[in-house]
Amino acid sequence: MLVWVPDHAEADRLQSVEGAEVKRVSFDREPGDDPDRVEVIVPPPVGSKQVDFGGLPRLRLVQTLSAGVDRYAGRIPAGVTLARGGGVHDIAVSEWVLAVILASNRCLPEHRDDQHAHRWERMYEARELQDARVLIVGAGAIGQAVAERLGPFGSHVAMVTRTGRDGTHAIAELPSVLPDADVVVLLVPLTDETRGLLDADMLARMGDGALLVNAARGPVVVTEALEAELRAGRLRAALDVTDPEPLPPGHTLWDAPGLLLTPHVGGSSPRWVARGYDLVADQLERLREGRPLRYVVGDGGY
Repeated sequence: MLVWVPDHAEADRLQSVEGAEVKRVSFDREPGDDPDRVEVIVPPPVGSKQVDFGGLPRLRLVQTLSAGVDRYAGRIPAGVTLARGGGVHDIAVSEWVLAVILASNRCLPEHRDDQHAHRWERMYEARELQDARVLIVGAGAIGQAVAERLGPFGSHVAMVTRTGRDGTHAIAELPSVLPDADVVVLLVPLTDETRGLLDADMLARMGDGALLVNAARGPVVVTEALEAELRAGRLRAALDVTDPEPLPPGHTLWDAPGLLLTPHVGGSSPRWVARGYDLVADQLERLREGRPLRYVVGDGGY
């Protein structure tokens, strides 16, 4: 079983999989060797050149290391399975969410600005997570990890899913539950249904002073509508993703008040690649033994 992987040191973990022939591929510069034999591709991370999956007659599986697979929509040949990197980024992203909520609530960006300006100010109004009402839109593994980490802080957590399963709110209820939230955390995949989900009308339903945290994808939020709310001083935001992305130099969002911005690093940690290749190894074992694969993306999306 020929497997193409990016040039990650942790790919050595795949050498122990019986029957797996692992080849490192410089996807940005050239196609891999033996395209007629490759059966599994682990594409490079977001930000790299997109892989052309055509002309690979034996390709069976595209296993991403990312939780989101929107960049592969409509690009996977018929008969080829697409699987996402489930469980790879749960820890890092959930910690990022907690970090930016705490930083925003405790006005750390403002105090950092004052430090750079050599200004001693005590004028900012801090907020607590104790008894805060946090609405998590997207109750997958990362959403559950965020909810677990909020528990010790004494926050009141509610969750939104597509259908309202297991005691969650359905996505159709979002307009009615947004006004009660002190913090709204976006963790949904980017699909036709979620693109532009937080538009001007939805943002207007959020309470004054509420914090919007986007760790999903930039286009889930309408950038112009959010920036208008930030400049009005009505909402706050912490974004790890933007639309457009990367955010171009000179874009007005850079200077929007009340915004904490990071460059799509929520899933970054020294350990995520190791977790990713542990998942790939398990998937290869399943493929070899004919067992069901994990985290398969179906025709209907996630």
